[in-house]
Amino acid sequence: MRIMALDYGSKTVGVALSDELLMTAQPKEIIRRDRDGMIRKTLQRIEQLILENDVRIIVLGLPLNMDDSSGERARLSQDFGDRIMRRTGVPVIMSDERLTTVEADEMMDRMEIRPESRGKYVDMLAACVILRDYMENHPDELKAWKEGKLPE
Repeated sequence: MRIMALDYGSKTVGVALSDELLMTAQPKEIIRRDRDGMIRKTLQRIEQLILENDVRIIVLGLPLNMDDSSGERARLSQDFGDRIMRRTGVPVIMSDERLTTVEADEMMDRMEIRPESRGKYVDMLAACVILRDYMENHPDELKAWKEGKLPE
C-alpha cells in the first residue's frame, strides 16, 4: 500500500509517492497538459499510477490563501479531487499546501539546480513536500492505515 500526493496546477500535476511502509515521500513525475481544464489524459495517468503502485489514499494539495480563506484555485483543486475519487474510488484527502512551492524552490537552491531547469522538478517536489508534511502531521492515521483501516 502506498499514498500518492498531488500538486494540482493549471497545466501540470506534480506527483509524489510514499514507500510501502508509509515512512518516506519520493517525487515521482510531473503530468503536463496543454490547456487548463483538459484533464482526461491527466486522470488516465493518475489512474495508471494508482494501479501500478497499489495506491490506497491520495493527498491533494489545497491552495488556501494566507488568511485561511479559500478562493478559485482551492475550489478547482477540490473539484479535481472529486473527479479523481469518482473515477478511481480511491479516497482523496485535501491538505493545506501553502508555501510548498517556496519550500520546493529552497530545496532546489540547496541542490544547486539552475533556475532554467527548475520547471522540470518544482511541481513533483511540491507534491513531495505535501506528502511529507501530511505524513509527519498525521501519524495516528498512518498507523490505522497500516493496520488496514482506510478512510471511506
